[in-house]
Amino acid sequence: MPKTQNSKQVGLEGRSLSGEIRKGLVEENAVFVLALGLCPTLAVTTGLKNAVAMGMAVIAVMVCSNFIISLCRKFIPQQVRIPCFIVIIASFVTMVDIIFKAYLPPEINAALGIFIPLIVVNCAILNRAEAFAYKKPLRRSVLDGLGIGLGFTLSISLLAAIREALGSGTLWDYPWMPSFSPVEYIPANIMVQAPGAFLALGLLMGLFNRFFTQKTAAS
Repeated sequence: MPKTQNSKQVGLEGRSLSGEIRKGLVEENAVFVLALGLCPTLAVTTGLKNAVAMGMAVIAVMVCSNFIISLCRKFIPQQVRIPCFIVIIASFVTMVDIIFKAYLPPEINAALGIFIPLIVVNCAILNRAEAFAYKKPLRRSVLDGLGIGLGFTLSISLLAAIREALGSGTLWDYPWMPSFSPVEYIPANIMVQAPGAFLALGLLMGLFNRFFTQKTAAS
Protein backbone atom coordinates (compact mmCIF):
# COMPACT_ATOMS: atom_id res chain seq x y z
CA MET A 1 0.00 0.00 0.00
CA PRO A 2 2.74 2.57 0.87
CA LYS A 3 4.52 1.65 -2.35
CA THR A 4 1.40 2.37 -4.39
CA GLN A 5 0.88 5.72 -2.71
CA ASN A 6 4.51 6.68 -3.22
CA SER A 7 4.44 5.76 -6.90
CA LYS A 8 1.24 7.73 -7.34
CA GLN A 9 2.82 10.76 -5.67
CA VAL A 10 5.88 10.48 -7.89
CA GLY A 11 3.58 10.34 -10.92
CA LEU A 12 1.82 13.53 -9.87
CA GLU A 13 5.07 15.36 -9.15
CA GLY A 14 6.62 14.13 -12.38
CA ARG A 15 3.72 15.18 -14.57
CA SER A 16 4.86 16.42 -17.97
CA LEU A 17 4.38 20.06 -18.90
CA SER A 18 1.73 19.11 -21.46
CA GLY A 19 0.07 17.07 -18.72
CA GLU A 20 -0.38 20.26 -16.69
CA ILE A 21 -2.62 21.54 -19.48
CA ARG A 22 -4.45 18.26 -20.09
CA LYS A 23 -5.41 17.82 -16.44
CA GLY A 24 -7.46 21.02 -16.59
CA LEU A 25 -9.46 19.63 -19.49
CA VAL A 26 -10.42 16.32 -17.85
CA GLU A 27 -9.00 15.24 -14.48
CA GLU A 28 -9.42 18.60 -12.75
CA ASN A 29 -12.05 20.19 -14.97
CA ALA A 30 -13.26 23.23 -13.02
CA VAL A 31 -16.94 22.84 -13.95
CA PHE A 32 -17.68 19.15 -14.45
CA VAL A 33 -15.27 17.63 -11.88
CA LEU A 34 -14.36 20.25 -9.26
CA ALA A 35 -17.71 22.09 -9.56
CA LEU A 36 -16.06 25.51 -9.15
CA GLY A 37 -17.22 28.82 -10.59
CA LEU A 38 -20.78 27.60 -11.07
CA CYS A 39 -22.35 31.03 -10.54
CA PRO A 40 -21.08 32.52 -13.84
CA THR A 41 -21.42 29.10 -15.44
CA LEU A 42 -25.18 29.13 -14.87
CA ALA A 43 -25.67 32.85 -15.45
CA VAL A 44 -23.83 33.63 -18.70
CA THR A 45 -24.45 30.45 -20.67
CA THR A 46 -27.69 31.60 -22.30
CA GLY A 47 -25.63 32.32 -25.42
CA LEU A 48 -22.43 30.93 -26.90
CA LYS A 49 -20.90 34.38 -27.47
CA ASN A 50 -21.33 35.27 -23.81
CA ALA A 51 -19.75 32.00 -22.67
CA VAL A 52 -16.71 32.38 -24.95
CA ALA A 53 -16.17 35.96 -23.76
CA MET A 54 -16.39 34.88 -20.12
CA GLY A 55 -14.00 31.99 -20.80
CA MET A 56 -11.46 34.29 -22.43
CA ALA A 57 -11.63 36.58 -19.40
CA VAL A 58 -11.07 33.68 -17.01
CA ILE A 59 -8.13 32.34 -19.05
CA ALA A 60 -6.45 35.77 -19.12
CA VAL A 61 -6.93 36.39 -15.40
CA MET A 62 -5.95 32.87 -14.36
CA VAL A 63 -2.76 32.71 -16.43
CA CYS A 64 -1.60 36.19 -15.43
CA SER A 65 -2.45 35.81 -11.73
CA ASN A 66 -0.79 32.38 -11.55
CA PHE A 67 2.29 33.90 -13.15
CA ILE A 68 2.57 36.74 -10.64
CA ILE A 69 1.68 34.61 -7.61
CA SER A 70 4.23 31.95 -8.51
CA LEU A 71 6.84 34.60 -9.28
CA CYS A 72 6.33 36.30 -5.91
CA ARG A 73 5.42 33.24 -3.80
CA LYS A 74 8.59 33.39 -1.72
CA PHE A 75 7.85 37.00 -0.78
CA ILE A 76 4.14 36.57 0.11
CA PRO A 77 3.70 35.87 3.85
CA GLN A 78 1.56 32.83 4.47
CA GLN A 79 -0.59 34.66 7.01
CA VAL A 80 -1.82 37.20 4.44
CA ARG A 81 -1.62 35.11 1.28
CA ILE A 82 -5.37 35.16 0.55
CA PRO A 83 -5.66 38.99 0.63
CA CYS A 84 -2.54 39.14 -1.56
CA PHE A 85 -4.08 36.68 -4.03
CA ILE A 86 -7.27 38.76 -4.21
CA VAL A 87 -5.35 42.00 -4.82
CA ILE A 88 -3.35 40.39 -7.65
CA ILE A 89 -6.44 38.79 -9.21
CA ALA A 90 -8.45 42.02 -8.86
CA SER A 91 -5.76 43.96 -10.74
CA PHE A 92 -6.00 41.69 -13.77
CA VAL A 93 -9.81 41.56 -13.58
CA THR A 94 -9.88 45.36 -13.73
CA MET A 95 -7.67 45.32 -16.83
CA VAL A 96 -9.87 42.71 -18.53
CA ASP A 97 -13.03 44.63 -17.63
CA ILE A 98 -11.67 47.84 -19.15
CA ILE A 99 -10.58 46.04 -22.35
CA PHE A 100 -13.95 44.30 -22.70
CA LYS A 101 -15.86 47.56 -22.28
CA ALA A 102 -13.65 49.16 -24.93
CA TYR A 103 -13.75 46.45 -27.58
CA LEU A 104 -16.67 44.04 -27.07
CA PRO A 105 -20.17 44.77 -28.39
CA PRO A 106 -22.46 46.48 -25.83
CA GLU A 107 -24.89 43.54 -25.79
CA ILE A 108 -22.16 41.12 -24.68
CA ASN A 109 -20.96 43.51 -21.98
CA ALA A 110 -24.56 43.88 -20.81
CA ALA A 111 -25.01 40.09 -20.70
CA LEU A 112 -21.79 39.54 -18.75
CA GLY A 113 -22.67 42.40 -16.41
CA ILE A 114 -21.45 41.98 -12.85
CA PHE A 115 -19.95 38.56 -13.55
CA ILE A 116 -16.70 40.00 -14.95
CA PRO A 117 -15.91 41.91 -11.72
CA LEU A 118 -16.97 38.84 -9.73
CA ILE A 119 -14.09 36.89 -11.30
CA VAL A 120 -12.10 38.38 -8.40
CA VAL A 121 -13.74 35.87 -6.04
CA ASN A 122 -14.20 33.07 -8.57
CA CYS A 123 -13.51 29.86 -6.66
CA ALA A 124 -11.74 28.28 -9.63
CA ILE A 125 -9.12 31.05 -9.77
CA LEU A 126 -8.61 31.29 -6.01
CA ASN A 127 -8.35 27.50 -5.86
CA ARG A 128 -5.48 27.41 -8.35
CA ALA A 129 -3.72 30.31 -6.64
CA GLU A 130 -3.85 28.56 -3.27
CA ALA A 131 -3.43 24.93 -4.35
CA PHE A 132 -0.89 25.35 -7.15
CA ALA A 133 0.63 28.73 -8.01
CA TYR A 134 1.64 29.47 -4.41
CA LYS A 135 3.51 26.17 -4.19
CA LYS A 136 4.83 25.39 -7.67
CA PRO A 137 7.46 26.76 -10.10
CA LEU A 138 6.65 29.51 -12.55
CA ARG A 139 6.34 27.52 -15.78
CA ARG A 140 4.11 24.84 -14.29
CA SER A 141 1.91 27.47 -12.65
CA VAL A 142 1.35 29.27 -15.96
CA LEU A 143 0.53 26.00 -17.74
CA ASP A 144 -1.77 25.00 -14.89
CA GLY A 145 -3.65 28.28 -15.23
CA LEU A 146 -3.89 27.83 -18.99
CA GLY A 147 -5.17 24.26 -18.67
CA ILE A 148 -7.77 25.02 -16.00
CA GLY A 149 -8.87 28.12 -17.93
CA LEU A 150 -9.24 26.17 -21.17
CA GLY A 151 -11.20 23.47 -19.38
CA PHE A 152 -13.52 26.09 -17.88
CA THR A 153 -13.98 27.80 -21.25
CA LEU A 154 -14.74 24.60 -23.16
CA SER A 155 -17.16 23.46 -20.44
CA ILE A 156 -19.23 26.64 -20.34
CA SER A 157 -19.11 26.91 -24.14
CA LEU A 158 -20.56 23.41 -24.48
CA LEU A 159 -23.26 24.22 -21.93
CA ALA A 160 -24.03 27.52 -23.67
CA ALA A 161 -24.21 25.91 -27.12
CA ILE A 162 -26.76 23.37 -25.88
CA ARG A 163 -28.85 25.97 -24.05
CA GLU A 164 -28.81 28.45 -26.93
CA ALA A 165 -29.57 25.82 -29.57
CA LEU A 166 -32.48 24.32 -27.65
CA GLY A 167 -33.73 27.46 -25.94
CA SER A 168 -33.38 30.06 -28.70
CA GLY A 169 -33.08 28.00 -31.87
CA THR A 170 -29.79 29.70 -32.71
CA LEU A 171 -26.07 29.03 -32.44
CA TRP A 172 -23.74 32.04 -32.23
CA ASP A 173 -26.91 34.09 -32.92
CA TYR A 174 -27.51 32.29 -36.25
CA PRO A 175 -30.47 29.90 -36.71
CA TRP A 176 -29.22 26.33 -36.78
CA MET A 177 -32.34 25.04 -38.52
CA PRO A 178 -32.14 25.74 -42.30
CA SER A 179 -34.76 28.19 -43.56
CA PHE A 180 -35.80 25.75 -46.28
CA SER A 181 -36.39 22.94 -43.80
CA PRO A 182 -39.96 21.58 -43.92
CA VAL A 183 -39.90 21.31 -40.11
CA GLU A 184 -40.08 24.43 -37.98
CA TYR A 185 -38.16 24.26 -34.72
CA ILE A 186 -40.02 25.71 -31.74
CA PRO A 187 -37.50 26.79 -29.08
CA ALA A 188 -37.83 25.33 -25.59
CA ASN A 189 -37.69 28.61 -23.66
CA ILE A 190 -37.04 26.83 -20.38
CA MET A 191 -33.49 26.08 -21.55
CA VAL A 192 -32.50 29.75 -21.39
CA GLN A 193 -34.06 30.11 -17.94
CA ALA A 194 -32.71 29.02 -14.56
CA PRO A 195 -34.32 25.54 -14.51
CA GLY A 196 -32.86 24.76 -17.92
CA ALA A 197 -29.41 25.83 -16.75
CA PHE A 198 -29.49 23.44 -13.79
CA LEU A 199 -30.93 20.63 -15.89
CA ALA A 200 -28.35 20.93 -18.67
CA LEU A 201 -25.46 21.33 -16.22
CA GLY A 202 -26.53 18.34 -14.15
CA LEU A 203 -26.82 16.08 -17.20
CA LEU A 204 -23.46 17.18 -18.58
CA MET A 205 -21.76 16.68 -15.21
CA GLY A 206 -23.25 13.18 -14.95
CA LEU A 207 -22.16 12.22 -18.46
CA PHE A 208 -18.69 13.70 -18.02
CA ASN A 209 -18.05 11.98 -14.70
CA ARG A 210 -19.39 8.66 -15.97
CA PHE A 211 -16.99 8.79 -18.91
CA PHE A 212 -14.07 9.91 -16.73
CA THR A 213 -14.77 7.22 -14.10
CA GLN A 214 -14.84 4.50 -16.74
CA LYS A 215 -11.64 5.79 -18.32
CA THR A 216 -9.87 5.87 -14.95
CA ALA A 217 -11.06 2.37 -14.07
CA ALA A 218 -9.87 1.02 -17.42
CA SER A 219 -6.42 2.54 -16.94
